[in-house]
Amino acid sequence: MIDTNTNAPPTRPRVRDLLPKLHLGRHRPGLLNSLTDVPGVLVHTESIHRPSTNTSHAINTGITTILPRRDWFNYGCYAGYFRFNGSGEMTGSHWLDETGLLNSPIILTNSFSVGACYTGIYEYAVREYRDKESGLVDWFLLPVVAETCDLYLNDIGAMVVTPDMVVRGIDQANADFVKEGNTGGGTEVMYTVAALVQANYGAKRDLHFGGVPVGRLIAEQDAIATAEEESQREDARKAKDGSIIVVIATDAPLHPTQLQRLAKRATVGLSRVGGWGSNSSGDIFIAFSTAEKIPRAPDFSWKPRVEQNIAVVQM
Repeated sequence: MIDTNTNAPPTRPRVRDLLPKLHLGRHRPGLLNSLTDVPGVLVHTESIHRPSTNTSHAINTGITTILPRRDWFNYGCYAGYFRFNGSGEMTGSHWLDETGLLNSPIILTNSFSVGACYTGIYEYAVREYRDKESGLVDWFLLPVVAETCDLYLNDIGAMVVTPDMVVRGIDQANADFVKEGNTGGGTEVMYTVAALVQANYGAKRDLHFGGVPVGRLIAEQDAIATAEEESQREDARKAKDGSIIVVIATDAPLHPTQLQRLAKRATVGLSRVGGWGSNSSGDIFIAFSTAEKIPRAPDFSWKPRVEQNIAVVQM
């Protein structure tokens, strides 16, 4: 079964719905309480679910496609990222460090599907932006793909994610409700900050909401579980840590260094719900701003400046 996001509001309640008096920070959520509250940001999700059979294991995986703007290829965004713990992968991060520019979709997927998603971004870009006369490519692009490990619930070795899922995600990305978001109150602030989190890590015992150790309380209630349930929990405890990828979008006019600072501060929100940077968990944060439209320039345009810099230092 393939499941893609729709523009219908989600039916699964969120913490704000269940506990209306719980205050998570001082600010009200945006209209959609999702990444697409930031004007111009587009998102698409596609999931694959297949039950286990006598000859195959269960499949539960997919991709999330995030476009900083529709014309992401010709107009980049300023961006910065932060690595809280490095047992994970986000491609294109060296180029973000070097230039502070994001000229790519951001694709989230499982650990074994990074290559397929990387190829998918290229396939879309070649389809849309190669020279119409020669059919050749005369531009440079480093895709941004981040991963979390989903092997506990997914036969990750089946590698069912394909490049065409990325192409489809870029084509169909929209500003509607992002799956798992909900309708929140309006906002009156000048700028919008929104986040999308792909979390596949942590332990129930560490979960906190509003300073309350909810996970520990649930664990105590589960102490009377049957032996079968205890066995299942033991399997879960033996499973390796996954990872967490946090994508932050804003329309505030921030430059790359400021966006890197924004990405770093996201770790505080993570810690407030029980995250602590486990050794084998890839905890990576990326923030981008849609305020500026930076035209694509040939990368070789920097070459004379670099050469001049080398020469002037020698003199």
